Amino acid sequence: MKTYLEIGLIITSVALIISVILQSKGAGMGNLTGADTGGVYSVRRGIERTLFFITIGLSVLFFLLAIIAIFVKN
Repeated sequence: MKTYLEIGLIITSVALIISVILQSKGAGMGNLTGADTGGVYSVRRGIERTLFFITIGLSVLFFLLAIIAIFVKN
């Protein structure tokens, strides 16, 4: 059981890192004109929104796996 949790944590952490990196790569692409938007809220659509929810899900899964691993270890 402990080995499966450790493998799950590794896989989840790598997927979480990848999803965060993918989000940061697309952060500045909407502002190609060079004008300052002044903090205007932009709506996430399409793949950007899906990636946002995947990142949230992976972070919750990672947190739960870490808590479970602590209890299994003791």
